[in-house]
Amino acid sequence: MQISEPYNQKNSLFNTMNRFIGAVNNMDQTVMVPSLLRDVEDVKTGTENGANDSSSSSDAYYVQDGGMYSSYVLLKSIRNDIEWGVLRESDERWKEKLAPAAAAGGEGNEDGEDNDLEKQFHFHLKGLHAVLSKLTCKANTLTSRYKEEIGCRN
Repeated sequence: MQISEPYNQKNSLFNTMNRFIGAVNNMDQTVMVPSLLRDVEDVKTGTENGANDSSSSSDAYYVQDGGMYSSYVLLKSIRNDIEWGVLRESDERWKEKLAPAAAAGGEGNEDGEDNDLEKQFHFHLKGLHAVLSKLTCKANTLTSRYKEEIGCRN
C-alpha cells in the first residue's frame, strides 16, 4: 500500500531515499541474469568499451569500466549502504577526528561555528538529493535496458 505524500514532503530526504531504494529493488527483481549486462552499452556513454565521448562532467560519473554491469553492482552497493549503514572502519575514522573536540568538552562552540555547520548540512543535503536523483534515474534506465535486451533475445 502506497501512501500519497503531501507536496511539501515530496522532496524530503526520506522520500528521495525511498524512491532510490524502490528503483534499485525494482532493478534487482527485474535483472534475473546480471551477467547479461556485461556486454550492454551504457546509455549515457553510448560506448561499449569505454571509448571517449563528449559527455558532460555530470555524466562522467556514469562512465565506468564494465558498463551496465558495474552500474548494477554499484547501485546495489549504495542501496545496501543506505539500508544497513556504512562500514565500521569509516565510523572509527570519524570518532578519531571528533575525539579532540569531545575532550575539550565542546568548548569554543560559538554561533559562527554553528552557522558553518548549518551551511555544511544544507550543502551536503542538496548534494545528497542530487546524487540520489541521478542514481534513481540510473537504476530506472538500467532496468529498461535490461528489459530491451531480454526482449531482443526472446
